[in-house]
Amino acid sequence: MSLKAFHLVFIAASIGLAFGLAVWCLRRYAESAGQSDLIWGCVSGVTGVALIIYGRAVVKKLKKISLL
Repeated sequence: MSLKAFHLVFIAASIGLAFGLAVWCLRRYAESAGQSDLIWGCVSGVTGVALIIYGRAVVKKLKKISLL
């Protein structure tokens, strides 16, 4: 696996984990109304969006590099 492919897979996994954590924290907040759950949920959601922006920038920058 090339470094480019590994990087793209790692970014995709990070996006999934960030949004998964956001959903989990926000569900916990809905059940228990803990302040920290709301904060972590929002931070994780923003991180997921930032990772999407970063991933698009990486794809654009590495467009000329072969995936193999």
